[in-house]
Amino acid sequence: MAEKPQPVQVLYCQVCSLPAEYCEFGPDFEKCKPWLIQNAADLYPDLLKEATAKEADKAAEQLQSTGISSGRDGATPSGSTSAAKQEEVKRLPGGKIKKKEKQEVVIEKVVRNKRKCITTVKGLELFGVKLSDASKKLGKKFATGASVVKGPTEKEQIDVQGDISFDIVDFITESWPDVPESAIFFIEDGRKVAAA
Repeated sequence: MAEKPQPVQVLYCQVCSLPAEYCEFGPDFEKCKPWLIQNAADLYPDLLKEATAKEADKAAEQLQSTGISSGRDGATPSGSTSAAKQEEVKRLPGGKIKKKEKQEVVIEKVVRNKRKCITTVKGLELFGVKLSDASKKLGKKFATGASVVKGPTEKEQIDVQGDISFDIVDFITESWPDVPESAIFFIEDGRKVAAA
């Protein structure tokens, strides 16, 4: 007679209430880290190493403040902690690295129904331009409809009815001097081409 299988014991995080192995994908992994180090160190060995490195850095700082050498070959503890913080900022859940957003304005002409065009303007907000004001200015200048919409990447962009790509670069550089012409690009045939 076969033995009856035993139920699987699942360890749930007391902070986010997810199973401990899924905490890194939860709402706030930083709050879960202390609990995980105490209760699930085998699931996250990197956290244990990071915690011991931080404790060693704190001890070295205390020794330096009292004037005693830490014996770490002149390594500055503050430099190692700032490097660790920079590493945390750049990493996303799943180990992906977050890319810094380039300051550039991308203009794309989208053809609908083989006749009608929509010109989309993305990236003006990176230069401190309020998109609602920019859409009003574009609508008045080109005597057409312009609105702020969410694009496919959930970022806001300006949709202007009609093909205004011939004059829009001059208008953007005149209306908002903070936007250099070298930062304006067109999407043509799926490639990014500089406007200048």
